[in-house]
Amino acid sequence: MTSFSEIPLSVLDLATVRAGMTNAEALAQTITTAKAADELGYRRFWVAEHHGMAAVASSAPAVLIGAIAAATTRIRVGSGGVMLPNHSSLVIAEQFGTLVALHGDRIDLGLGRAPGTDGLTARMLRRNVANETADDFPQQVVELLALFGTIPPLENGVGATVVAVPGAGDAPLMWLLGSSGFSAQLAGIMGLPFVFAHHFAGTAETPRAFELYRERFTPSAVLEQPLAMVSVATVVADDAANAARLALPNNLWAVRLRQGGRPGAVPTLAEAEAHPWTEGERAFAADRNAQQAVGSRDHVRSRVSALVEATGANEAIVVPQGPDLESRLRTLTELAA
Repeated sequence: MTSFSEIPLSVLDLATVRAGMTNAEALAQTITTAKAADELGYRRFWVAEHHGMAAVASSAPAVLIGAIAAATTRIRVGSGGVMLPNHSSLVIAEQFGTLVALHGDRIDLGLGRAPGTDGLTARMLRRNVANETADDFPQQVVELLALFGTIPPLENGVGATVVAVPGAGDAPLMWLLGSSGFSAQLAGIMGLPFVFAHHFAGTAETPRAFELYRERFTPSAVLEQPLAMVSVATVVADDAANAARLALPNNLWAVRLRQGGRPGAVPTLAEAEAHPWTEGERAFAADRNAQQAVGSRDHVRSRVSALVEATGANEAIVVPQGPDLESRLRTLTELAA
C-alpha cells in the first residue's frame, strides 16, 4: 500500500455555514483553517463555487482566494472549482490573472462544468454569458488557455484581438474537476491535471475515472505526464464511534440534500443527534462514512492511503468535516503530524 507519509496532502474547504452561524463567521473560519493548513505544511488550499446554498459561503471563489492568499505565505490557493459555464472565459482569465499578478506562482484554477446550483439560479448567473452550458465547457477551457497565453491565440481572435489584462502571461495552474468518466477523459485529452470529487461522488467505481484519465492522456503545453488528485471527506477522532458521531451533522445535511429541496445550513451536532434517523438514513450515512475516511487517526490515514493506491492519484485533497472548527483543525493536525 502507498505510504501515507509519501502522499502530498491538500485541503478543500467549503466555507461551511452551520446553524446559528453568520456568513462572516463561516468565512473567518475558512481563513483560520487556511492559516493552519499553511503552517502544517499542506500543499494546496481550495474553495468551491456554489450558489443559493445556505450551507456554503464560497459563492465568489476569486474574492475568497484573494483573501486567503493574503492571509497565508506558502501554501498554494485555488478553486475546487470555478463552475466555468456560469461565467465568461474572459472574466475568469482576468480574475485569476489578477490573483497570479498579486500572489505569484501560488494560484490554482480548478474548473468544473456543473452549475453548482439549481436551474433557476444557474439561468440568472448565465443570462449575460450567452447561455453557455456544460456542452460549451471544452471550448471555454481552450479559450482560457489562449487568454493566459499557454497556447497560441485562437482563429477567432481570442488571445490576440481579445486579451486578458491581467491574464496573458499570468497563468495559474489549471485543473479539470469531475465526478464522471466524461470529465476524466476530457482532462486526459486536453493534457490537464485532473481531480475526482470522491468526497461527494465516491463509489467503488472511483478508480475507473483515473484509468480513463490515464488512458486518454495526451501531453500538452501544461503537462508532459498525467497529474491527478482525489478528494476525500475526513473526520479524525479518538475512535470510530466518536468519529461517526462527529460526522452526523454533515451526513444529515447530505440526507436532506438527497431528499430534494434546499437543506439549509448544516445542522448542529445536537440537532443531528436528536434527529429521528430512519433505517434507510442510517444506512446512507454508514455507507457514506465507509466510502470516505472517518475514524481514528490510523484508520483515516490507512483509508486515504488505500484510496490513493486504488486510484493511482498523485495527491490527495482532504475535506475536513466536523461540527465545529476545533474538530476540523484536529483532523488537519492529526493527518499532518
